[in-house]
Amino acid sequence: MPKGIYNVPKAVNEVVKSYAPGSPEREQVLKTYKELYNSTVDIPLFIGNEEIKTGDTKRLFPPFDHQHTLGQYHQADKALVEKAIASALEARKKWATMPWEHRAAIFLKAAELLAGPYRSKINAATMIAQGKTVHQAEIDSACEFIDFLRFNVQFMTEIYAQQPVSSEGIWNRLEHRPLEGFVYAITPFNFTAISGNLPSCVALMGNVVVWKPSATQIYSANVIMEVFQKAGLPNGVINMITGDSGMITDTILDSPDFAGIHFTGSTGVFNSMWAKIGQNISKYKTYPRIVGETGGKDFVWAHPSSNPIEVATALTRGSFEYQGQKCSAASRAYIPTSIWNAVKDRLVADVKSFKMGSPEDTSNFVSAVISESSFDKLAKAIDEAKASSEAEVIVGGGYDKSKGWFIEPTVIVTTNPKYDTMETELFGPVLTVYVYEDAKWEESLKLVDETSIYALTGAIFSQDRYAIDVATKALVNAAGNFYINDKPTGAVVGQQPFGGARASGTNDKAGSILNLLRWVSPRTIKETFIPATDYKYPFLG
Repeated sequence: MPKGIYNVPKAVNEVVKSYAPGSPEREQVLKTYKELYNSTVDIPLFIGNEEIKTGDTKRLFPPFDHQHTLGQYHQADKALVEKAIASALEARKKWATMPWEHRAAIFLKAAELLAGPYRSKINAATMIAQGKTVHQAEIDSACEFIDFLRFNVQFMTEIYAQQPVSSEGIWNRLEHRPLEGFVYAITPFNFTAISGNLPSCVALMGNVVVWKPSATQIYSANVIMEVFQKAGLPNGVINMITGDSGMITDTILDSPDFAGIHFTGSTGVFNSMWAKIGQNISKYKTYPRIVGETGGKDFVWAHPSSNPIEVATALTRGSFEYQGQKCSAASRAYIPTSIWNAVKDRLVADVKSFKMGSPEDTSNFVSAVISESSFDKLAKAIDEAKASSEAEVIVGGGYDKSKGWFIEPTVIVTTNPKYDTMETELFGPVLTVYVYEDAKWEESLKLVDETSIYALTGAIFSQDRYAIDVATKALVNAAGNFYINDKPTGAVVGQQPFGGARASGTNDKAGSILNLLRWVSPRTIKETFIPATDYKYPFLG
């Protein structure tokens, strides 16, 4: 297909609104927040053209007030999971052959709905059920989700426009077919944008999807389905099911029509699914595409030439925004002795200034962690640090779950660079710092590289360009998203494609053309206009 015929709107990043006091967006989101908070929902399964309520329900509640009921969601049994698969395969008959312009239009319309009439609803839902501040909700569930939808359309057209060379009398072309079967999307609680992107980018390329959102993100997932329906997505293209994770996954991976998995979640779960896919490989009609972004133990490393205030600010924001529950959040830091006191003073002062509570109070910088199991894991790690001869809690360290799952942002300093919280992923507001001798800064880079099994994000700080060069080379495999003089969080769609390697996933870079290429199966077509009529070549004489 020749270039230049795909006249779609060029994607630009959605502008983040300020939500400053007195701004119209602030008033609107708080109004919507109160309306949602004071009402209840009954969330069904979305299978084909049906919204199914099974009666097997679980309660929904905000993490910062677990005694308040937001409503309930219904759970699928095995028969309904099989029905979702069948619904997806039936929808594929029309969806896979729909012209790309019409698929693009649906998701571009979804972006416009999120940018306009649904902006306050998707943000308020994310604030309530996932415990995000209004700013964190805005950059996630509004802006990043909108960016995914718009940029994916642009990436799709770029894929279609890249065509092989044709020689005289021959027309060569490349078709990018959807996968043969259906794709299983499993999405996390921590980013509404990821939950919307993982099924929608797959569907954009002509595939059909069975989507299982996280149990702690179902509230905003319901809004996503509402937006997709409003945008005109045909029934059965994306089927949303909830229920027992193990049963759902086993049922899906047992289907011969399983064609791929798009996953964000824990490394352990991803490993177990990969193993099951391997065991079932002879069942499948096609080799499944396995795409996953998993855990992280993300780092900040500072050189002695670093500005201590810049380092401290990167740690404050990079470690504690959204309670440290970002895949990219900094959870280990390596700081040279010469600047440590200045970094520590600013870091401690900043953390002590945080306000913690409900997102409805927009002066709160942090809220509760997502669940009781997360709370218990973090509290245990904090208590062990308090009791350890190798660690000291220099700020924070408190926790309380009487009303919500509240963990104080906590900074641990350790004398052991292999201390447990330097290696173990906690996924919460706990940062561990190791202070190294200035002269050993190159040796400390080896520690950064070898301490963790993960390789998702990392940041280095230095005002010495030679040191930056050395660190960039030494840490070439330590992070899929690498930041120089910036915090390791906040990747923007179209600017910093996101993903890591090692135990952090397949590094297929959500928010880029690379990811979309995983959801197509190319077919090369050669058309000869005047076929040969004699088998003899000239060399035969």
